[in-house]
Amino acid sequence: MTKNYPKTARIVEVSPRDGLQNIKTQVPTETKLALINQLCDSGIKDIEVSSFVSPKWVPQMADAAEILGQLKARPETNYIVLTPNLKGFDRAMECGAKEVAVFAAASETFSQKNTNCTADEALKRFEPLMAKALDNGIKVRGYTSCVLGCPYEGDVSVDEVVRITKALIDMGCYEVSLGDTIGIGTPLKAQKMIEAVLQQVPAEKLALHFHDTRGQALANILACLEYGVPNIDASVAGLGGCPYAKGASGNVSTEDVVYMLHGMGIQTGIDLDKLVAAGHYITNEISCTNNSRISAIVS
Repeated sequence: MTKNYPKTARIVEVSPRDGLQNIKTQVPTETKLALINQLCDSGIKDIEVSSFVSPKWVPQMADAAEILGQLKARPETNYIVLTPNLKGFDRAMECGAKEVAVFAAASETFSQKNTNCTADEALKRFEPLMAKALDNGIKVRGYTSCVLGCPYEGDVSVDEVVRITKALIDMGCYEVSLGDTIGIGTPLKAQKMIEAVLQQVPAEKLALHFHDTRGQALANILACLEYGVPNIDASVAGLGGCPYAKGASGNVSTEDVVYMLHGMGIQTGIDLDKLVAAGHYITNEISCTNNSRISAIVS
């Protein structure tokens, strides 16, 4: 196979939302804002900053409105918020959101555990949200979860990954992020999945969201980069995890992804030293381990 590595890669930073949502001690809004601003200053242009979900279920995201309201406008920066339903979307729109994200799963059991509905019901729920977003000029990013395995079902059908991803694109998502939610994938399995999805969705409309639970995330990203997929979700300091997936530890570290990409000659527009500093900042503030290998070397 001829390798088709992209010349540039776009990083979607998810630490303020996916990275912090499971932290048990409430992280002050000011700390989150400082993290987001440091990430912006490092050169990251796309940041998932919060989630408009019920504070009952995800209390760490209760300050989503305050976050959006206090972030300074940066013309080249996209602030993304997760909106799992129309109610969350309406709140986000009232707060001035310009881009939102929705999520579905390639596993029926995970969908039930995560959203209390089937995968098809989740897609149906998104229809009025997508229509409202289109009418209001709001971009929508999609997620397909459990693309390489499910904590409840084990193996997941590649055909179902393709179906859900294509459905999200067809209803209006400009891009779908493919999530290895429990970090169970390996490179050849990741390639098999990407090859199938690429039959229906072009590479530029796909992103990779691989957790590093078993230390395979960088290898899986590299395997998929060969097919020209140019968008990568990552979390500074490797923070994160899914509250509905037992054993799903942190996302792949943004610092380590950027180091790998730069070493391959793939440009990101990110200053690695400033990115490392952001990772040190947030882990010091919340007193947790910095899971980035590069951050242990670059201080």
